[in-house]
Amino acid sequence: MRSSKFIGVATAVAAALLLSAPVGATGVNDDPLKEKWAPGPWGPDDKAGAVNRTTPEMVLKAVGLVKQGKTATLGKVYAGDAPAFGSRGWRMTIPGLPTGGPFGDHQLVYNDEYLATEIGQIGTQFDGPGHIGTITSEGMFFYNGRILNQSGADAYGMGPLGVEHVAEKGYVCRGVLLDAVALRGGQLPIPAGKGDPGIITDADVEAMVKNQGIAPIGEGDCVFLHTGHGNIWHPKDWDKFDAAEKSKRVASFNAGEPGFGISACEYLAERKIILTGADTWAVEAVPGENADKPFECHLQMQTRRGIWNLENMDLTQLVADKAYEFLFVWSPLKMKGATGSPGNPVALY
Repeated sequence: MRSSKFIGVATAVAAALLLSAPVGATGVNDDPLKEKWAPGPWGPDDKAGAVNRTTPEMVLKAVGLVKQGKTATLGKVYAGDAPAFGSRGWRMTIPGLPTGGPFGDHQLVYNDEYLATEIGQIGTQFDGPGHIGTITSEGMFFYNGRILNQSGADAYGMGPLGVEHVAEKGYVCRGVLLDAVALRGGQLPIPAGKGDPGIITDADVEAMVKNQGIAPIGEGDCVFLHTGHGNIWHPKDWDKFDAAEKSKRVASFNAGEPGFGISACEYLAERKIILTGADTWAVEAVPGENADKPFECHLQMQTRRGIWNLENMDLTQLVADKAYEFLFVWSPLKMKGATGSPGNPVALY
């Protein structure tokens, strides 16, 4: 099985190739051009993606799912010792203690934090339009046909691919929890290849919907997968573990993950959902069915269709309450030009 070190090195190499590959290079993927991925359903100027499907009627129907008056926050704690993909990290300091003051006769003091991190791609994270693209013969192709070096993106922001364009819309939708642990009878394994129980298929999605007694997945839904893999990074007990145990768990968490396979992603896309999420760091299975196409769901859902992704969610309370349908409310932060966003989504049921 791939180690976290291997994944980190592979990611760095892939990023270097992506940035350095010349237009017209032999290693190109022209599917987006041949299959006309752009413009999307909302026209050539759209910058938000599938969240555009949300209607007032969908919102009102989702609000009707609140029956008990219960809430669950679905974000995990941001901390320096939490698992992170590749070389990413969360490095927060409180300079000064106090950072400022005292002021006035009442001796007021204050504290600030200084944060160094990949703020859009760490912990509970939202993948936005500027995160995933592919190299075509015309250049690096991102959502809605934007070619990276022609889009206005630079080192200071992603321009029309910035996450703030999705944040202007935000998510208020019917949330659907798919409990794959109940389906499989235990925590899903890191898959070893095609046909592995760690890979969730379209048939598995249909089976979970049926077993859980919920309405079929449909347009405007936000769909979240519980694999049990997220409990390696335990949402409640992390700070009870010593450094050695945390290190062991980080390595295990990053070694790969169960999740959606490409047939499940295509199934969800056909039903016009607007958001995917899971208790894992990529939502899709890693490795997936095809080792030559890593993160294929990312490309097909995000770059092709504008169906964005929420990773590293804490779904444990929803699972415990068997809250398979709920009102989901969340928006990425309005960070101009960012590739993604941190956050703490809320489920109401």
